[in-house]
Amino acid sequence: MNKTNGNTSKYLAPLLIVMSLMFFWNLSRNINDVLIPHLKRACQLTDLQSSLIQSAFFGAYFLMALPAGRFIEKTGYRAGMLTGLILAAIGAAIFYPAATTRFYPVFLLALFTMASGFAILEVTATPYISKLGDPDHASSRLSLAAAVGSMGATIGPFIGSRFLLHEKDIPASLIQSFNPEQLRSFLNSEAHLVIPPYLTLAALFIALCVVLYFLKLPVIHEGNSRQKLSGVFKFRHTILGVLAVFAYLGAEVGVVSFIIRYTKSLNIAGITEQKAALFITLYMALVLAGRLLGAFLLKQVKPNKVLTLCSIGAFMLILISVLTSGYVSIISLSVVGLFTSVMYPIIFTLSIKSIGDYTKVASSLLIMGVVGGAIIPPIMGLISDHSGIRMAFIVPLVCYVYVLYYGLKGYVVKNKTYSDEPEEPLLTVIGH
Repeated sequence: MNKTNGNTSKYLAPLLIVMSLMFFWNLSRNINDVLIPHLKRACQLTDLQSSLIQSAFFGAYFLMALPAGRFIEKTGYRAGMLTGLILAAIGAAIFYPAATTRFYPVFLLALFTMASGFAILEVTATPYISKLGDPDHASSRLSLAAAVGSMGATIGPFIGSRFLLHEKDIPASLIQSFNPEQLRSFLNSEAHLVIPPYLTLAALFIALCVVLYFLKLPVIHEGNSRQKLSGVFKFRHTILGVLAVFAYLGAEVGVVSFIIRYTKSLNIAGITEQKAALFITLYMALVLAGRLLGAFLLKQVKPNKVLTLCSIGAFMLILISVLTSGYVSIISLSVVGLFTSVMYPIIFTLSIKSIGDYTKVASSLLIMGVVGGAIIPPIMGLISDHSGIRMAFIVPLVCYVYVLYYGLKGYVVKNKTYSDEPEEPLLTVIGH
């Protein structure tokens, strides 16, 4: 008993620190959904151009997933977390010159740098927490960490809306009436609104880095049974799973990125941009609720059946949203979060089933699938610019049709090389 209590005390501080990292990186990531309409106005962007915010962010995840894994293998979890925090702090600090110059590519550079840090943190945190303590309680620790991350994701849009969006909308007609000097002054003041929240985030990341540097972290030793990336391609269900991650995350990021823009297009009386951001908070709160509900549901129902039902639910809700108007339309869109909440952990777990020593490299490939969040929003933005915001939601509809296919047939292991092994329970995958 005393030994167990000693181990619990030994791991408590590291666990709290790593979970706090998850809270803040999820909070920061979901401020992007508010940043899109803000920079659209401040930098005078089209829907396509503003959606590049997500491209810069999730593009970094795609590019950093494999290098991050290799870096952590060579330097260890501690160095990975410190490097991730330093990059995230640098990225947040770059928002200052971005705001003062109001040059959109500098904003994209800031987001890319932040996301590179988050990618390293994410690749580090999940395996580290799973090994930080009693192996029998690994799934419990990971599920708790996922809930903490979801709390940050829920709070992020609300905080961002208070910093970046106005309590009362500024009419487009008023902005168009400004003379060149007035317009420049207005746009500069809009751009400067990003400075306080992002410099605060930079300070928080630096503070966490200092604490982590002086904190004694348990050293985790692992074997070096890495397989070649090319070997994963012989597992059909894994490759189809990567595409399912691409479709799921691309649809989710696309939907959330345009919630404010879509809400404003509905012309609901009294709904400002700041109030419209509350529907993002509702979406993310339902993601959190769905993960908690999923922890129970997935003990009773097969994962592929849950994925099938969730993809049908998400598809129907988006279809209802596009075909209706007013509060019915936007609430239907927000409730999509409930159905997407368990998609990522289910897809992830089904994709690595029965692949033995290829699990690690396959996990990196699956994380690279989040590049869907970089590609789908610009496609939606392009459609929105040319055919209207409602038509843009055809894209996530198509994405959920593919997720449905994966839940029905794509997950099936047809070229099994390894026998089934004991697997971690679902909902232990952090993030997304």
